[in-house]
Amino acid sequence: MTPTLSIPLETGILHLDIEPGRVPIKRLLGFASRIGSKRKFLLVSKVLGKHYPVSPLLMSWSYRALARLVMNSGLGQSSLWIGMAETATGLGYGIFEAASHEGMKNGLFMQTTRYHLEGAPRLEFDEAHSHATDFFLYYPTEAQALALFSNAETLVLIDDEISTGRTFLRLIQSYQAVNPGLRKVFIVSLVNFARQEDRAKLEAQAGVQVDWVALREGSLRFEDAGDETLSPVVVNAIGNGSCKRHLLAWPGRSGIKAPVTLADADIQALQELLNRAGSRSLLVLGTGECNAPAYLLGRELERRGYRVKVQSTTRSPIHPGNDIASVCRFEDNYEDGIDNFIYNLNPDAYQTIILCHETPLSEPLQERLDAWRAISAGIAIDPSTGHAKLHFFRPG
Repeated sequence: MTPTLSIPLETGILHLDIEPGRVPIKRLLGFASRIGSKRKFLLVSKVLGKHYPVSPLLMSWSYRALARLVMNSGLGQSSLWIGMAETATGLGYGIFEAASHEGMKNGLFMQTTRYHLEGAPRLEFDEAHSHATDFFLYYPTEAQALALFSNAETLVLIDDEISTGRTFLRLIQSYQAVNPGLRKVFIVSLVNFARQEDRAKLEAQAGVQVDWVALREGSLRFEDAGDETLSPVVVNAIGNGSCKRHLLAWPGRSGIKAPVTLADADIQALQELLNRAGSRSLLVLGTGECNAPAYLLGRELERRGYRVKVQSTTRSPIHPGNDIASVCRFEDNYEDGIDNFIYNLNPDAYQTIILCHETPLSEPLQERLDAWRAISAGIAIDPSTGHAKLHFFRPG
């Protein structure tokens, strides 16, 4: 009999029916209550590096484990890997990178985005349970990447967790209009709680082979306690829709054909800053959809002997309680004028915080740098080589 885990939340009771698995579920997940969402619970990943600080080593393990499961199931001659914004953009890139190191050839990574790029052609779909339902998948800008995008034999869709799979079905069907020759789909997640009937419906409507890959599986149901259980919280999580091209340095939205590399000279320059301050315990903090660079930087520092955790800001509003111990609220750095959050942050737990961002320095970023006495790590990518350039700045 499948064991049931029941988690009391302020918004109701979450019940998880867990299938047998090798990784303890509580090592993968915590739980919390969402604000202003059709779905009133949140699965708080303990390996994702989003709402919870995580070591790069643990993140790397999850990437390799999922990449190997995909590779062992037969990837085909060409593949398109898509990480879902905002939560799984880093996870998606990490799995793509791990698969590349495992021998995957002729692959392309892209991420969906909530940001508008004026004049750029795109597929559109939405995520019904989200607080911000407009998602875009842009076509690659480079000719070889566009050819691969349009003709990939295999589509690999990546999210941190699956509850129904409906968003993926909409994306698969939109993509098939572009690439009717698609032969296989992988749906990859850290945990998968889609019911068997939801999976069967997706597979039937997709009309191609669908493989489900996850570290743990099961099903979930939620007993809603009603809206009167919590005082109302008003949070604007919808952007202004203006073009963000001038702000977006990370190339995940336009296509990545090979793993991004960091220059050793840049890491050495950062080490000089850290060593002068005597810093050994570090938090590398990414921003929104641009969390993969924080992982890359954190991993490199961890390899060099620093004690590192990685995390990211988010526009997802969550009630404090359960596995959300603290909430830090501030203005976003993408010129939307909306709230962003960092959860479970204790600045005193780290000797130095490194804020890794793709956008230019702005007033909201400067406020965070000052508040945390942090180091700015601005990232730029050379589109011809895929190499990253990091620019470090420490206020004061």
